[in-house]
Amino acid sequence: MTRIIAYHVRQDEEPFIVQWSKENEVEVKSVPFELHTDTVKYAKGYDGIIFKQRSRLDENGSIYQTLKNYGIHQLSCRSAGIDTIDLHAAELNGIKVTNVPSYSPHAVAELVLMQAMQLIRHYPEFKVRLDNNDYVVDGLRSRELSEYVIGIVGVGRIGTTVAQIFHSLGATVLGNDLVKKPELERAGILNYVEKDEIYRKADIVTSHVYLNKQNIHLIDQNAFSKMKPTAFLINDSRGPVVNTVDLIAALENKQIAGAALDVVEEETKIFNLKFGRQTPVANYNLLKQLPNVILTPHIAFYTDIAVERMVKQALDDALTIIQGKCSSHEISFKGE
Repeated sequence: MTRIIAYHVRQDEEPFIVQWSKENEVEVKSVPFELHTDTVKYAKGYDGIIFKQRSRLDENGSIYQTLKNYGIHQLSCRSAGIDTIDLHAAELNGIKVTNVPSYSPHAVAELVLMQAMQLIRHYPEFKVRLDNNDYVVDGLRSRELSEYVIGIVGVGRIGTTVAQIFHSLGATVLGNDLVKKPELERAGILNYVEKDEIYRKADIVTSHVYLNKQNIHLIDQNAFSKMKPTAFLINDSRGPVVNTVDLIAALENKQIAGAALDVVEEETKIFNLKFGRQTPVANYNLLKQLPNVILTPHIAFYTDIAVERMVKQALDDALTIIQGKCSSHEISFKGE
């Protein structure tokens, strides 16, 4: 019988794994820890691997050689982001990498809508007042969504869904992406513009790009300096896309009006963990103190539909490659 090991499995993922295992007559063993050089040994004797984590597998590429020695020829990531994997090292060791590129665009887009509405209606600031028994509304009057310009950096599956939602609610939508979808413009859903125009015109800038070397600190002081002082930033893509130090400065200096972050730099040190009064990430502690910032612990993907699709698609891809077939979700190393 084919055997697959699933790394870093949460309790809510297990029922979907069990269901898939029975339907496909494949043994799947779940373990709660991440896949690293000190845990790869548990993959010995298995035919394939699925995993999901936010920290890199290793830093020197040795884990891929180990997997090759075990006779494992694939790695299936239960998420869209594959920045935890060294694609070059995987390719050199004959390991095919897959991801789940479209588990549920609506899951992320709906969180963006929630964040946008909380920012627009000044919910963080009102909560501070309420917590202090202050029920005065002066100074926090809102504008309606139909008055807003939404700027989307990265118009892929998620960005497209975000555009459709805000367009249907009456907002004007601008988008920027290396690959354009003319049908969105023809339908009047958005207009494609350069990033600088998004920064200058948008009332809400929302990021939906993959993390690669080009996108690290894509949104930094240069971007904030061009944004309106009344504008908001939303980042539900990857933490390093936004320069946290520059964001804190922009918020403190009132260069922008507020931010909602589901992802942050150094989040692997804090998310899914518990602490006392402070986290070990100083900049995150600063963000928590700001009255115009909304923080969530990387939950954009976390819906029933999305979790089921992530688990089952990763398992489908693993089995496909184990059987010597090709998956449409394979990701190749493209060089520097």
